[in-house]
Amino acid sequence: MINVKIEESWLNYLSNEFKSEYMMKLSIFLKEEKKIKTVYPNGGKIFNAFNLTPFPKVKVVILGQDPYHGPNQANGLCFSVNNSVSIPPSLKNIYKELYNDLRIPLNSSGCLERWSKQGILLLNSCLTVEKGKPGSHRNIGWERFTDKVLERLNKHKKNVVYLLWGKQAQEKASIINKVNNKVIMSAHPSPYSANNGFFGSKPFSKTNDYLINTNQSIINW
Repeated sequence: MINVKIEESWLNYLSNEFKSEYMMKLSIFLKEEKKIKTVYPNGGKIFNAFNLTPFPKVKVVILGQDPYHGPNQANGLCFSVNNSVSIPPSLKNIYKELYNDLRIPLNSSGCLERWSKQGILLLNSCLTVEKGKPGSHRNIGWERFTDKVLERLNKHKKNVVYLLWGKQAQEKASIINKVNNKVIMSAHPSPYSANNGFFGSKPFSKTNDYLINTNQSIINW
């Protein structure tokens, strides 16, 4: 079994994955890559989304693509950056929609840990990336792993809100039971696509409306 630093409740549901051949290969791949390349995020942050949002507390899932590939950006939470880092364009658009939807002022910090601690799993499809090369760690096993994450949530939890922004995230929609959960899909918040359906989609108020209707506490966005 791979020795990973991941929160205990998640380990209970994912332990078989860490014993699997594909994850063994992924672990070897990352060790070899790190010998000659810079990989983000650093090892202690790869499973940060899980560590900040234990399995029993998950009530919202936001699905991203892969980590930011610039220095000091990736912190293991999709769309999030460290406090000292300038806010990337996609997150700026998320904040703009948040303002348009709920009139919440634009935040000066791009760190979304405050969301994670309220039960929002900020999950990327791929959990690592090579410096300066977006998408460089696709098709090495991470997508299979994150499929399994969604399968476990789908099997053991209901009344979860899934925010699927963009085509890549929406490809995972088939895993989710749409009767027992709420799936909200729109264009990706990237500057290339935000005007094609992300702006005006009101995902934040829709999320809280569903949480209220299922007797759950709302998110303080």
